[in-house]
Amino acid sequence: MTKTVLIAGGSGFIGTELARQLEAEGHTPLILVRRPARTATERSWDPEAGWIKTSIIDGVDAVVNLSGASISRLPWTLPYKREILQSRLQATGTLAEAIRRSDSPPAVFLSGSAVGFYGDRPGETLTESSSQGTGFLAKVTDSWERAAAPAAEATRVVTMRTGLVIGKGGGALKPLALIAKAGLAGPLGSGEQIWPWVSLRDEAAAVRHLLDSSLEGPVNLVGPRPVAAAVVVRELTEKLGKPYWLPAPAWALKAALADAGRDLLLADQDVSSQKLMADGFEFADGTIGSALEQL
Repeated sequence: MTKTVLIAGGSGFIGTELARQLEAEGHTPLILVRRPARTATERSWDPEAGWIKTSIIDGVDAVVNLSGASISRLPWTLPYKREILQSRLQATGTLAEAIRRSDSPPAVFLSGSAVGFYGDRPGETLTESSSQGTGFLAKVTDSWERAAAPAAEATRVVTMRTGLVIGKGGGALKPLALIAKAGLAGPLGSGEQIWPWVSLRDEAAAVRHLLDSSLEGPVNLVGPRPVAAAVVVRELTEKLGKPYWLPAPAWALKAALADAGRDLLLADQDVSSQKLMADGFEFADGTIGSALEQL
């Protein structure tokens, strides 16, 4: 059965790939834009004002919320940290409230979140039942997920805890790829911290899977085999034909990037995708090498 899927953040890194995959399957993606609509597949809204037409929500089968300021943009200044939080709360709150009030709500609300919820947890295997961690991203993701909760009065709600997305055109790996291309890559801190990665095509495919799933609540969207940061960076440099040699000590990353260094680069997060796989999802990219081939 074909679906009409409303996407907030549909022109972004993940949203563009999701829309492409939906169209390839014969579905109709509608993209929310913060300006007057220019095409038949665009719909206007104003999340800062908390405004969206009720008819937009009433006419779709699913809503996917990928909206939010990029966490890969550095540095995280105090004003930008406010933007990271507020952009997520405004978009999510606007959609959740509109769905709650809808006379014909969508069958599912898939709302973004991130593995940052877990914080730095060395030595632990992290599942959806694991507790919230500490740090800036842990606080942001907790508030982000809470903002989606009102929609549960009207529909199934999934909060998608996404890891490091690897693909062309953006994502948290983009700054590292630029460093590697310049021949300046090496161990980040000890390099032993576990990074929960997922390829871009698997990320979008997992979102599509969740459209028809019965899963609800938090779901980890990460690959089946998290690996150490050193493995990711070393494989990246090998594929680019560049050296892996210049270490970035943990103290230097913390001094230069503060919360971004701690939460993005140095956090140890062995996040499990068992819940998603037990629901029948199969990864196209089961190894970090396969994922990096997509760059």
